[in-house]
Amino acid sequence: MPDFVQMPQLSDTMTEGTLIRWLVKVGDTVDVGDPLAEVETDKATMEMVAFDEGQIGAIYAEEGSKSPVGETLAVIIEEGEEVPEKPSNEATASTSNDSDNSKESEITTSEESNSNETTSPNLSSNERVKASPLAKKIAKSKGIDLGLISGSGPGGRIVKKDLENVTSNSPKPSTLATTNPTIYSLSEEDKKIPLSGMRSIIAQRLFESKTQIPHFYLNVEINAQPLMDLRKQANSAAGDGDNKLTVNDFILKAVANAAAAVPEVNATFSGDSIIQFGSVNLSVAIAVDDGLVTPVITKANQKSLLQISLAVKDLAQRARSKKLSPDEFSGGTITVSNLGAYGVDNFDAIINPPQAAILSIGSIKNTPVVSDEGNIVPGLIMKVGMSCDHRVIDGAVGAQYLGELKKRIENPASMLI
Repeated sequence: MPDFVQMPQLSDTMTEGTLIRWLVKVGDTVDVGDPLAEVETDKATMEMVAFDEGQIGAIYAEEGSKSPVGETLAVIIEEGEEVPEKPSNEATASTSNDSDNSKESEITTSEESNSNETTSPNLSSNERVKASPLAKKIAKSKGIDLGLISGSGPGGRIVKKDLENVTSNSPKPSTLATTNPTIYSLSEEDKKIPLSGMRSIIAQRLFESKTQIPHFYLNVEINAQPLMDLRKQANSAAGDGDNKLTVNDFILKAVANAAAAVPEVNATFSGDSIIQFGSVNLSVAIAVDDGLVTPVITKANQKSLLQISLAVKDLAQRARSKKLSPDEFSGGTITVSNLGAYGVDNFDAIINPPQAAILSIGSIKNTPVVSDEGNIVPGLIMKVGMSCDHRVIDGAVGAQYLGELKKRIENPASMLI
C-alpha cells in the first residue's frame, strides 16, 4: 500500500513549510528514519524523515515551494507497486487517520485508548486537528489551542504528554493586531528582502511579547574576576581535551541554579493562575543564518557544569547545521541571551513567551573598581540584565533572583559541587 509523505508539523506554531531541497529522487530506496528533504519551518530548517520503507514512487512538490501542514509532497511505494496519482488533502487525511488509529492502539496508555481517533476544533479557527480524547479534555479545561501544539503521537497526533507543561495559548498570529507597514518609494540602490518563514514568526512573536506582556527591567553589575580565574585553572587542568569550559557555561549553570533557588521566576502566567515549573529547562539563544533559535537544555538545574557545557555545544552545532529536532525547541522555562561575545556591554532582551523571564548577558570589561579596603584597583565587571513579566514576577522577587545569580557567579566554585 502506498505511503503518502505529507508536510509534517515540525514546530508547535508551524502552519506551513518551505521545501528547501529534496535529499532523495524518484526510484531511491529508503528506510524508516532516512532523511527525505530539508524543510524550513517558522523556527529553523529541519530534515523531514521517512516513516515507512520502500521506493520513492513520485515527488509532487517542487523545491522552493510552500505547502501547508498535511499537504502531500511525495509517495513511497513497494517494489513493483503502481505509482498512484497525488490524492486530494481530504483523501490523504482519511488514509493517514486510518493508519494512525491502528498504530496508536499499540502504544497509547489505556487511559488514552478508550475510544477511536478523534479531532478537536481549533480554538482560533474551524480547522480540525488530531488529538486523543484525553488530550482534548485537558485542552478544553486549560483553554489550550490545539492548533498550536505539536503532537508526538503517530502522524502528529496530540496526546496527554504533549500538554503536560502547556498553559493557555496566545492567539494565532493572524488574529493579533498589527501596525500598518510604512509605504516607501524604493530607489535603484534599495533592496527588498522577502521574509522567510522563520523571520516572519520571529517578528510576530516579538510583537506579541512586547505588546501583551508587561515588561520591566532590572540590571546588576557582577565581579567576574573569580569566574575567570577558576575557568583558567579548570581549562589548564583539562589539557588539550574537548572539555574546555566557556564563560557562557558558567553563566548557564548559575542561571539554572539560581532559578531553582528562586522558583518564582521559573514560571508562567496562566490566566487565572501562575504555574511554577518543577524543573529548570533552559532556553539558550543561538544565532543562525536567518535569525535566532532557542533550543532547550532540559532539567539544567540537575546537570553538572560539564554536562551543561557539552549540551550547549551540541545544541549550537546542530542548530547551525539544521539538525535539531522539534522537541528540542519545546518546554523552555527561562531564557538566556548572551551578547557579550559580540562586544555588547549591556542590553534588555524581550521575553520569550510563555516564559516570565529572560537574562541578557553583557561582555566582561576591564573596569576600575573600589576594593574592600577602599582602594581603586583593576577589576573585571560583567553587566547582567533581567526582563520580567510583571504579572508573574515582582521587583523584589526579581532582585532576589539576581542576588542569587550574582552570588553564584562571584563564587563559581560552588557550581562545581
